[in-house]
Amino acid sequence: MSLRREQIGDVPEETVRVARAAFPKGNPYIQMRDVLGPIYDDTRFAHLFAARGRPVESPWRLALVTVMQFAEGLSDRQAADAVRARIDWKYALGLNLEDPGFDFSVLCEFRARLVQGTGESVLLEALLDACRGHGFLKARGRQRTDSTHVLGALRVLNRLEQVAETMRAALNAVAGVDPAWLQAQAPEYWFERYRRRIEDDRLPRGREARQAYANQVGVDGQALLAAIWDAGAPPTLRRLPTIETLRRTWIQQFVVIEGVLRLRAASEMPPAAVTLESPYESEARFSVKRETTWVGYKVHFTECCDDDQPHLLTNVETTPAPTPDVVALDVIQEKLAQADLLPAQHLVDAGYTRALNFVTSRDKHQINLIGPIYADHQWQAKAGEGFDALHFAVDWDRRAVTCPQGRQSARWCETKTARKRTMVHVDFAAEDCSVCVARSKCTRAKVGFRSLYLPERAEYEALRAARERQDTDEFVRDYARRAGIEGTISQGVRTLGLRKARYRGLGKTHLQHVATAAAINVERFIAWIGGIVPVRERRSPFAALASAS
Repeated sequence: MSLRREQIGDVPEETVRVARAAFPKGNPYIQMRDVLGPIYDDTRFAHLFAARGRPVESPWRLALVTVMQFAEGLSDRQAADAVRARIDWKYALGLNLEDPGFDFSVLCEFRARLVQGTGESVLLEALLDACRGHGFLKARGRQRTDSTHVLGALRVLNRLEQVAETMRAALNAVAGVDPAWLQAQAPEYWFERYRRRIEDDRLPRGREARQAYANQVGVDGQALLAAIWDAGAPPTLRRLPTIETLRRTWIQQFVVIEGVLRLRAASEMPPAAVTLESPYESEARFSVKRETTWVGYKVHFTECCDDDQPHLLTNVETTPAPTPDVVALDVIQEKLAQADLLPAQHLVDAGYTRALNFVTSRDKHQINLIGPIYADHQWQAKAGEGFDALHFAVDWDRRAVTCPQGRQSARWCETKTARKRTMVHVDFAAEDCSVCVARSKCTRAKVGFRSLYLPERAEYEALRAARERQDTDEFVRDYARRAGIEGTISQGVRTLGLRKARYRGLGKTHLQHVATAAAINVERFIAWIGGIVPVRERRSPFAALASAS
């Protein structure tokens, strides 16, 4: 398919006349078109289409339809019907009233092109550019970030179900490509064992029986992989994605001990970040956050929170579920820098704060990162007595540390942690510690000396400053603004289905989140131009009465 760039003109006169008559008090999509114009243009999507071929529906219209579709929670069929039937949609899209629209399958194809060409971010970027061009968005203000879990579009399986269903999926894939070859290779009992969907209530009962069943499935999968990699097997079978999933799953779930294949123990499993959870959703991962467990992804929303601007979402990041928030912060700020939307003040919760992030935010992006720093886990800090690391005076120029009793360190050296992080290891002299009157406040060791592990200088100073700042009234006032991002996530969950992935795969799920953010922005922009200002703090009538009393 090829792109024939369309010159975007004004809304047809007849469409304007009928829309004004039908909506004398205005309509959200009519207001959006009047203020922001068409928002998208075909040049942003040119890289997704070939130079030759059958002309496609205008991508700028498909992008706008996608945003409106997500705003109203419509299926592809319903969205295509809305283009044909609704006056406000025709107005926003600049269509004549008699325009027949397009087949609903065009929307699915358009989303696939966005994902394949990594163009899903355009849905949000173009809208932000339009808002910034009209003065509704500015850089170097306040922004806040938070994340929530997203359930993957898959059936959650236990380990026994997963390995057996992975084997069944591989057999189905091979049967669809070369049924004659598979019929010659498959033992008779495979057809009985794997012909139906694997479900727990049909699996053997008892620990030993289930273990034996799992091991037999492992042997079956091993035999299928050996047959596929045999020199006489069709080469096309090795390139099937389901066969690669089978191979990876067998590596993760089974181990060969003295020539016997068996299911791995739970302690032998690889990390959750790489472990496959379903043969049909290879990118969803298992994760735990406090009492919540899920298989899927995590989404990070960043929004403006200045009082004189609408609270528009400026960035969306979708990550595998086990990815820590603290790792995602640098990616978020890099994306904001590329869009020229960096904040001066960035409000985050404790999940995003670590010493390195304070340093990077300040030195690389000139951002004042505001958030509670993680707790000090030294026993002295937990007990609220004794001498934790903050009680020691560090002289970085002289590479020396002085303890609260005035004794100076005897050794200073740099070391690497298991995560390749540089730390400073400081030891005090045993003869000083053994006779110290405050020894019980410094260490619980009966013999030996006090040691300290410190981050690099910039991180240490940033960490110390952050801990001192969070005890001030100014920090409490600034950090109070962060709570508003939880309302945004709640809006996405309650009205837009944010917490459940519509599609399979990280790329498609990210497209869903970008479209959801764009839909929220459209709603907030329309509310802003209508005079509805975001409320900083919602109070119940009884709470308001209590304040008045």
